[in-house]
Amino acid sequence: MDLIPKPDQIVAASANLAQKVLYGGLADLRPMPRTLIDEGTLREVYHYRPVGKVKESGDPVLLVTPLAAPSMCFDLRRGCSLVEHLVSGGRPTYLVEYGEVSFKNRSLGMEHWVTEVLPEAIRVVSKHAGDRPVHLVGWSLGGIFSLLTAAAWKSLPIGSVTALGSPIDVTQVPLIAPVRPLLGLVGDKASPINVAYRLMGGVPKPLVRRAFQLSTFNKLVTKPFVQLAKLDDTDFLAQVEAVDRFTANMIAYPGRTFGQLYHRMIRGNELATGTVHFEGRDISFADIAVPVLAFGGASDTIAPVSCVRPIEQLATDVRFEVVPGGHLGMLTGRAARRTTWPLIDEFLAEHSSDGVGVEPPAAPSAKPRRTRSKAAKPGVGEPPAPVLGANPKRRFSSAGSRNLAGSKSRGRDAG
Repeated sequence: MDLIPKPDQIVAASANLAQKVLYGGLADLRPMPRTLIDEGTLREVYHYRPVGKVKESGDPVLLVTPLAAPSMCFDLRRGCSLVEHLVSGGRPTYLVEYGEVSFKNRSLGMEHWVTEVLPEAIRVVSKHAGDRPVHLVGWSLGGIFSLLTAAAWKSLPIGSVTALGSPIDVTQVPLIAPVRPLLGLVGDKASPINVAYRLMGGVPKPLVRRAFQLSTFNKLVTKPFVQLAKLDDTDFLAQVEAVDRFTANMIAYPGRTFGQLYHRMIRGNELATGTVHFEGRDISFADIAVPVLAFGGASDTIAPVSCVRPIEQLATDVRFEVVPGGHLGMLTGRAARRTTWPLIDEFLAEHSSDGVGVEPPAAPSAKPRRTRSKAAKPGVGEPPAPVLGANPKRRFSSAGSRNLAGSKSRGRDAG
């Protein structure tokens, strides 16, 4: 609202406040209808049913959930749901999630998801969709699982991989980089972190939830003031409610998986080498034989652009995009509706097995136009600076980029 609110702002703010007090909230949190089609150990595969008169066509998409996060990351709320967007466009849409992780799952490592959960989910989805190739869309660690699975199993019917905010080089994460040199000062077995996760059988939900909140500490502190300032903005307030619900539903990490993430990914930075060793075999990103679309969030502090971008050098056929938003916002923030989602639509259409893409639903605002850029070339040996909303070969128009930059600076993309 303005410093001196206008009459219409006062009316809107009053209506929003009444809705929150009397009805508990503003967000439409109804999940998209879905059907369970397969299940196993920490594996549940769902098919999202077509809505209304929309008919499914084209290759299926399998949304790959990260560990510790609820699958509602893909279906945050009506109007800000990637699932809703894909289903409304007629895309056969599926999701794999893992259910509740408990103490009995403490011995499961990352290889369980890369060699069992995801390969079986891909086979089931392909068969259910008429033996068509499956396009993987994974967020955060779900993107890492998707990349490693594509690298390890060339025989699987995978059409492409889209990885959003998937951390590769953890030395580029501001929250981790300062403490990495200290992690090896204490012996592995004696370190407090090792003792803690082994005794607990993993990382419990309350700790996961608190860690996610602290990763955006500045937003956590300023949140009450921002909400008050935007009390007339119904869409913003609804997004905050949906993100709060998402954060409250975090899931635990299995003990062995967390141990691998801690020792091999954080301390050892193994993903940045391009090769991961699982159960007697080396899995290399260079072996990925399908097209890859990778996204970095312009204001992501969990997996910043410099942390995600190395996948360009490690895999063969990679398209990289920088979009507005933080770690969750880049996937399902309000700006994602006109930036991230149209780019996913375009990529899926380009790599459709029958050469005919599914017609995407109309976006809330026009998709940014593409133009050739005349930006100065980087120096020899100097990595190109990330361009907001683009990769070096294809970017939004200058007006579109300015709009994205403006949305970043104003912090309008909740989450």
